[in-house]
Amino acid sequence: MIKNEPFLDDGTPMPTLYWLVGRPEREAVSRLEAAGGVREAEREADPEALSAAHARYSAERDAAARRLLEGHPCGDEPRPWPAGGVGGTRRGVKCLHAHLAWYLAGGDDPVGEWAAGRLGIAREGYVAGPAGLAERAGG
Repeated sequence: MIKNEPFLDDGTPMPTLYWLVGRPEREAVSRLEAAGGVREAEREADPEALSAAHARYSAERDAAARRLLEGHPCGDEPRPWPAGGVGGTRRGVKCLHAHLAWYLAGGDDPVGEWAAGRLGIAREGYVAGPAGLAERAGG
């Protein structure tokens, strides 16, 4: 997976920090979503734990935005986008890809953990690389 900046090159806000880019993982998550995984994950996730995960994700993104905006002539307001957590959503589950990417990057995400468990993916099998890139160890 990769860790994205909170803004695109043209300054457009980007709510999704972590992207799942490995083909096997993307395809596996797509199959899980197609089989009703988003609804199932939302039913099984503890609502308070999910809400807390969205808040942590939002705080991480806002901190990254603040670092980029320090000293910028437009100010340092870290929320040019609507408030939101994983995948830009405010509550519930929007995208298992985003939850799993953040979880594999080390995020405390109950839905990412749920998806990894369903897919038999061990977070320990991933290693951090340069510039926020994480990849499967040995591959």
